[in-house]
Amino acid sequence: MRMLINVPETVVADGLRGLAAAHPDLNVDVENRVVVRGDAPVAGKVGVVSGGGSGHEPLHGGFVGFGMLSAACPGEVFTSPVPDQMARAAAAVDSGAGVLFVVKNYTGDVLNFDMAQELAQDEGVQVAKVLVNDDVAVQDSLYTAGRRGTGATLFVEKIAGAAAEEGAPLERVEAIARRVNERSRSFGVALSAVTTPAKGSPTFDLPSGELELGIGIHGEPGRERRPMMTSREIADFAVDAVLEDLQPSSPVLALVNGMGATPLLELYGFNAEVHRVLAERGVPVARTLVGNYVTSLDMAGCSVTLCEADEEILRLWDAPVETPALRWGR
Repeated sequence: MRMLINVPETVVADGLRGLAAAHPDLNVDVENRVVVRGDAPVAGKVGVVSGGGSGHEPLHGGFVGFGMLSAACPGEVFTSPVPDQMARAAAAVDSGAGVLFVVKNYTGDVLNFDMAQELAQDEGVQVAKVLVNDDVAVQDSLYTAGRRGTGATLFVEKIAGAAAEEGAPLERVEAIARRVNERSRSFGVALSAVTTPAKGSPTFDLPSGELELGIGIHGEPGRERRPMMTSREIADFAVDAVLEDLQPSSPVLALVNGMGATPLLELYGFNAEVHRVLAERGVPVARTLVGNYVTSLDMAGCSVTLCEADEEILRLWDAPVETPALRWGR
């Protein structure tokens, strides 16, 4: 096992200590595993809270800050955070305007956020919840009932965070978050298997010279396995899978996301192919984001997420944001 770690048992805590050292403007509670905006709670502002298993960085802790998340709860690697973490995060960011939970559709996350919602409401915090389920690759997986939550989580967190920053009430922030999820679809491809620190070896078998189409961010199986394809061929397959389900009638936001071990040179080349396919299919692109944002530790591969944008979605996407992993406009 070649990993830049001490021991598997302290990977998450070590990472949180490093996040705190690099970003002193955040309040990072290593013991209780909650990352909070340094200025929270902000008077009159809806809190936006998300979380999930570690190993997908910069999701979610890297998106805490102005214009995006108010707090994030990291679980163990590929394991949901516990309800106490989420309830603690909600209490830390609630200013009386309520809190929105952004939840990826994985069974553990859904159950634990539901329990956290009950705990927070028992303490007088008004909580709404939005489920992200954008992955078109499979309907059900090892971890879900229904579609998995993947790249659209970034779109939901950014746009809901911008609406909250403008002072929108909880009902409005929840509604725009739901609209973004409903208008977003994703498809992922694995070129190599993922290795978790605890296991120390690949979590699934992907022979040399093959790839997995429709992989999940935990290494869940996808639609099919094929011999290695070119960037052009992968873009054709992935974008068509998204468009078959989304069928946008307006310009899209495009996220070309790396799974953790794919260099930017390859991602930008793949982005060129994604834009080619979209142009050939008559789909205009309003904005593009390329990079490693919703990752799977050391997995090589990529995902494509498209969101059918409207005027409000574009305005909120362009609104200023200042987080460790995403920043513009300030």
